[in-house]
Amino acid sequence: MFEMETMYREIGIRKSVLDFGKKIEERLSERFQEIDKIAEYNQLKVIHAMQEKRVSADCFHYASGYGYDDHGRDTLEEVYAAIFHTESALVRPQIACGTHALALALSANLRPGDELLSPAGKPYDTLEEVIGIRPSKGSLAEYGVSYSQVDLLEDGTFDYDNIAKALNERTKLVTIQRSKGYQTRPSFSVKQIGELIAFVKKIKPDVICMVDNCYGEFVETIEPSDVGADMVVGSLIKNPGGGLAPIGGYIAGREDLVEACAYRLTSPGLGKEVGASLGVMQSFYQGLFLAPTVVAGALKGAIFAANIYEELGYHVIPNSTESRHDIIQAVEFGVPEGVIAFCKGIQAAAPVDSYVTPVPWAMPGYDSDVIMAAGAFVQGSSIELSADGPIKPPYAVYFQGGLTWPHAKLGILMSLEYLIRDEVVTLK
Repeated sequence: MFEMETMYREIGIRKSVLDFGKKIEERLSERFQEIDKIAEYNQLKVIHAMQEKRVSADCFHYASGYGYDDHGRDTLEEVYAAIFHTESALVRPQIACGTHALALALSANLRPGDELLSPAGKPYDTLEEVIGIRPSKGSLAEYGVSYSQVDLLEDGTFDYDNIAKALNERTKLVTIQRSKGYQTRPSFSVKQIGELIAFVKKIKPDVICMVDNCYGEFVETIEPSDVGADMVVGSLIKNPGGGLAPIGGYIAGREDLVEACAYRLTSPGLGKEVGASLGVMQSFYQGLFLAPTVVAGALKGAIFAANIYEELGYHVIPNSTESRHDIIQAVEFGVPEGVIAFCKGIQAAAPVDSYVTPVPWAMPGYDSDVIMAAGAFVQGSSIELSADGPIKPPYAVYFQGGLTWPHAKLGILMSLEYLIRDEVVTLK
């Protein structure tokens, strides 16, 4: 009979930490069962879309050069459109990351004189330079696109009165960030997003509603495109890539909007016709196939982390019992040493670069030093076990990912181990 405790001890987890984790895990069985049910539904949804679009081994062939008639690429985009229930989709390795996908969707569908409205408060840090909130070369502001923002109410819900006042004749596009980013607000459910879209469309029916779907795909059984979003945008090195996609992003939505994105990505007159897949199609397909169960493992890790650190007296967002709408778990430590020790533990639990010590640094696109722990097979892949946070008040760390539940569990236990070692936490 194998001895689990011995294995944990060999990997660096003391008995008191393991016992504390066991106590927390035992009370989560019902929630974990519900997550597995959602994963099963989403797994069937993905398989159905792949079967419906007749995915074959030919879809995995290497395509180079212009990429004309890339059957695998074109079929994958049909699969994404089927999963998200949209008219069209753009899924490309030429989209470098989530920020690039969002910048592409915005710049393709906004013109000089238009206004962009964010009804969910401040957007994610890297979008500040895209928009021009912080001046940057090539920002939307440089091209004459104005920006308006409505902050959330104190309870983290939408301020509908001020959103109605902010909508005007120049408002062309409304951007809704589903996940919290580096904020301690709640993430939004698909239902909440649908209610906001319905409210906005009632006032201005022709406005484009775009949802930044990063970290939210397959967490629920429906997506924002099922409740009225004109575009949903995300990264393939997050949820939908399943840990296998080595790069890439997607935009799914209304055909005319996606077509505009394709022309912006490549060139006017070329659009979706060019852009070779360069041998990544099997990883894109297989990652998408695995994504629902990978997301389930990450969700279990997030809930486990919330329960661990709430039990220790820390403020966690979401809390230990709240419903989940993305894979991110925030923990407020109140001191920089807590953020740093947590990230050191996550790095030490990684299969890659576990011996590396993460340190805060001036990362491009952010207004403060940021620490990132990510011993990943794909650089920067935040569906893999990772944690990061800005070194500024309230000194919150943001944990996400874990391709499997056992790895996510190990990461949380190791984070606690390092907090104890660095004398930030005392385990009674």
